[in-house]
Amino acid sequence: MSDSLLIQWRKKAYSEDMQNTKKGEAFWREYFELEKGIYEQLLAKPDEVVTGTVAGLAEKYGLDIMHMVGFLDGINDSLKEPNPIEEMTEETEVNLGFDLEKLYYNMVECEAEWLYTLPAWDDLLTEERRKELYKEQKKSKTIVKDKKIGRNDPCPCGSGKKYKFCCGR
Repeated sequence: MSDSLLIQWRKKAYSEDMQNTKKGEAFWREYFELEKGIYEQLLAKPDEVVTGTVAGLAEKYGLDIMHMVGFLDGINDSLKEPNPIEEMTEETEVNLGFDLEKLYYNMVECEAEWLYTLPAWDDLLTEERRKELYKEQKKSKTIVKDKKIGRNDPCPCGSGKKYKFCCGR
């Protein structure tokens, strides 16, 4: 049995020869330009849910099948109804009905500045909301360590005793 389209995409895109090589840089530069073009079209009409087969959407956006599969893999977490990307074929019906805030948040998470700074966002989310989503996403990765309680510090349970004689036992 041959690999699914998603497995083929991931094998190609994340293979050893795509990591830190000129070939890999060229591949990703091309992919990111194509991706940006699709997002510009989608964000121009955010209320229009684009649907079609994988092959049909690839043709619509001027992509080969593998680049379309990569795009579908990337946007899937931002969709209102995720596509069955694990087992999709060229004839699988997919939709690109995305959640605006989730899409922006995920673009920030992927550090895709070329996407979350697209001018179209100015008309879709307020600057304040974009800043909130940006901060919320960045904060989600921040690990905050509580201050260590010393043996002779007051116990945080509020008993008034020293930690070592209360909860520190």
